[in-house]
Amino acid sequence: MRVLGIDYGRARIGLALSDEDEVLASPLPLLRRTARPRRDIDRLASLVRRHGVGRIVVGLPLNMDGTRGEMAEEAEAFAEDLRRKTKLPVGLLDERLTTAEAERALIEGNVSRKRRKDLRDSLSAVLILQADLDRAAHQPPPMAP
Repeated sequence: MRVLGIDYGRARIGLALSDEDEVLASPLPLLRRTARPRRDIDRLASLVRRHGVGRIVVGLPLNMDGTRGEMAEEAEAFAEDLRRKTKLPVGLLDERLTTAEAERALIEGNVSRKRRKDLRDSLSAVLILQADLDRAAHQPPPMAP
């Protein structure tokens, strides 16, 4: 089953997709937001069907002290809308520092400032998804009844 990772943003949505074995996250082209949030959800639902996604993880942009701010509330509402539309499990994952980590990696890779703007969101989605995949891989299997 494939897993979709999402870096939620007001202007752009970064996207990443796992392989079938849920081991490796790879970037997808980012989704530029429209003025109609329902349209954005519809576009994502289409992408989910096209790639055979079975689960979604959305980055939760918590404040550095762990509290929820305006962006976290928006991301939670977005995740709920996506859950309703796709009928798939949609989890939230603390994404603190993923944008900064993505930016640092792109700077170290000598990516131009203009190109970094678009790549940062996709790379953030990869980091969110990869963290989720790694966490899931290290969970013990469920106990037999």
